[in-house]
Amino acid sequence: MGCNRECVADVVEAIANAQDDVLDQQCDISCHRSIQSLVSPVAGKGLDTVPFILFGENGVPFRGTGVQVARNGVAEFACVESFIFRVKEVDGACAVLELLIFDEETDPGDAPCDQLDGEEIAELERTGICITVDLSCFCAITCLPAVSVL
Repeated sequence: MGCNRECVADVVEAIANAQDDVLDQQCDISCHRSIQSLVSPVAGKGLDTVPFILFGENGVPFRGTGVQVARNGVAEFACVESFIFRVKEVDGACAVLELLIFDEETDPGDAPCDQLDGEEIAELERTGICITVDLSCFCAITCLPAVSVL
């Protein structure tokens, strides 16, 4: 027997509407807040990216994998994995995402918090490695605060 997700969505929407009447619903860290920071003429000065983490069914975080060419005297392939992304372009449900890493790391650990914990925001960097994903395959997104990664 399958679940009726609309029933849960209807109840959560009713709760949100009721809370709107009594509380300010703004979160300190959220996609809405990160986007506001990015486009703000004052707060967004110098910011160019809203990094985010995607989650599939059952809350499983999505780990993107790409390959770069390492130049250690000899050109060789090096795998790069990350839970953190920067959107490059969106076309319908398809999106091109760039993998973001901290200071040339190639192994993000087993979970997003393994990759994030204790890292300096200034160390977040672009890899130039892009993957194409179907956005309809994801159930949740967590946005990180807007940053500069250029």
